[in-house]
Amino acid sequence: RLARIDNIVGIKEASGSLKQMSDVIRLCGPDFAVLSGDDFFTLPLMSIGGKGVISVVSNVAPADMAALVDAAAAGDMEKALALHHRLTPLVDALFIETNPVPVKALLQMMGRIDGEVRLPLCRLTDANLEKLRQAAMNYGLIS
Repeated sequence: RLARIDNIVGIKEASGSLKQMSDVIRLCGPDFAVLSGDDFFTLPLMSIGGKGVISVVSNVAPADMAALVDAAAAGDMEKALALHHRLTPLVDALFIETNPVPVKALLQMMGRIDGEVRLPLCRLTDANLEKLRQAAMNYGLIS
């Protein structure tokens, strides 16, 4: 019913359920934008009619996520799939603890921010910081 209201044009879908995402797309129609709220689901959602993503990984690898969305929108699933698989280990590392803590830690490693987090959040554990550092190095974001 909300999709029929003129100024409601889309939804951020982060349920983790492709069935629910598919139902929203089917019930709301092609003019209603369903955006992934989880980086990992960007390609699967776009393959069933989603329009894009509200992305965490785009804070550190914007060109690759934009290229994935552009490729999927253009129907170039081979390119989109390659980017999806390239981004997945980085996405996994960015969700090793509560968002936005890992992305802030990585942005600090990249020299972009000071990395401070406010309560009730706290810094990454040392073990997870090392996992994030390794994923970022493997991706080529830091050396």
